[in-house]
Amino acid sequence: MQYFTNPMPKLTHLLIYPIKSLDGIAVDHAKILPGGALEHDREFCIVDRANKIVNGKRTAAIHQIRSTFDLKARIVTLAIQNEQPVSFHLDHGRRGIEGWLSDYFGFSVTLKQDLTTGFPDDSASPGPTLISTATLERAASWFSDITVEEMRSRLRTNLELGDVAAFWEERLYSTDETPVRFQIGEVELQGINPCQRCIVPTRDARSGEAYPQFQKTFMLQRRAEFPAWADETRFTHYYRMAINTRIAPTEAGKILRIGDILSCGSS
Repeated sequence: MQYFTNPMPKLTHLLIYPIKSLDGIAVDHAKILPGGALEHDREFCIVDRANKIVNGKRTAAIHQIRSTFDLKARIVTLAIQNEQPVSFHLDHGRRGIEGWLSDYFGFSVTLKQDLTTGFPDDSASPGPTLISTATLERAASWFSDITVEEMRSRLRTNLELGDVAAFWEERLYSTDETPVRFQIGEVELQGINPCQRCIVPTRDARSGEAYPQFQKTFMLQRRAEFPAWADETRFTHYYRMAINTRIAPTEAGKILRIGDILSCGSS
């Protein structure tokens, strides 16, 4: 691997989402699972009686659930506006969580757990998604009343790089779909493709309220500001942002840490 000297990308934010589609938490390190995901990221998902995942794509009401996690104690606290928060043990209090969620949604749901890969949106590329802080800042600037923190919450990306320009991460996929190998700290990752966004970013991350013309504005600005040095052949449309990754089983057990430097091979 060769280290970049100008710029030298650094891991500045590391976010995981223990229950798919609920709130994320910031951590200072995360272990790589055998399936290539981050430990505890999308460890659980909510499913209905037909075994279909209940998420923001299907159910906008999920945005109004507030969740906080104490992963060391294995506690989740759930709340909705103007109601008393309720805490449950993630392992021993599963039925209580399911009952609370079922009452909220108005239909029966259960929790599923996967300790190997979790429940990623892209099962072919289950590694952590990656973006730069500068890209989030640029995307937020396209909307008069969306902050950087709100854009971060809408895009729900795992890894965030600092000390680089907007769209720097476009270097981490190839024109011919060959994985681009790079390393963050001790962990080798493979950049696969620019992440296709769904309906979730069009909604307020806390209320679920749709932002007028969000997708249209996003695509127009994304195209207008697409970096001249990047390759557009992987963009069948411009509603894409952040990078999907894979991590080989050989990396299982290694740790990503805040402050780790990103390095990349010369090829």
